[in-house]
Amino acid sequence: MPTARQALLEAALRALSDRPWRAVRMVDVAALADVSRQTLYNEFGTKGGLAGALLRGAADGYLAGVDRALTAPAPDRPAAVALWTLRAARQDVLVRALLTGHWTEGLPRPDRRPDSSERSGSGRRPGGTPPPGPGELLALVRDRMAAASPGLTAGHCEIVLRLALSCVTVPVPGDDATDSRALGLVREAAGRAVRERTRGPEDVRAREGPGAAPERVRLSGPSRTAGDRSHR
Repeated sequence: MPTARQALLEAALRALSDRPWRAVRMVDVAALADVSRQTLYNEFGTKGGLAGALLRGAADGYLAGVDRALTAPAPDRPAAVALWTLRAARQDVLVRALLTGHWTEGLPRPDRRPDSSERSGSGRRPGGTPPPGPGELLALVRDRMAAASPGLTAGHCEIVLRLALSCVTVPVPGDDATDSRALGLVREAAGRAVRERTRGPEDVRAREGPGAAPERVRLSGPSRTAGDRSHR
């Protein structure tokens, strides 16, 4: 039997599938879950708290899928994470928004403002902890990949993730052939990164020419404003 909290979250998702978030009423969510409105408010405090819990659940589900992908054989782990990222974003609009920072008008949005319980120091935040922003989510996945992928640095893992996210932000047909091409690019990038890691400085200079300095990859940090962009 699901708990009252689980039933309310499932009811909120059902309501969201039928109408935009602005039209979802707390009383409707409680009725769908067959619990009292007081139970709903006890669990989430406000509609913003309910939205935050929905988004946190979407982020947790995506990260659980990342962990499953990382049980693949070591050479295939970056591609497995890339495939999961592509398909999870395609199947769940909340995951897509969390990864990209693009929030369509009908979706719940994370509330980054401290709520009354935090301001008063009363402890538990209604709805739980806020969901990670795009940069935080990317960093969580990057670090998991780096820890599970011998030969890949965190920087290389971030490049792999950004390749996957490029397929999310520029929509591609959801078919096996397209996914296979995308994964081919990821495998090529990951394999080259591992080969570069195992080469000595002499190998790098021989490839790049006399007097060339070893190439260093420097990644820019995720945009601090990515999570605040909205299409209204």
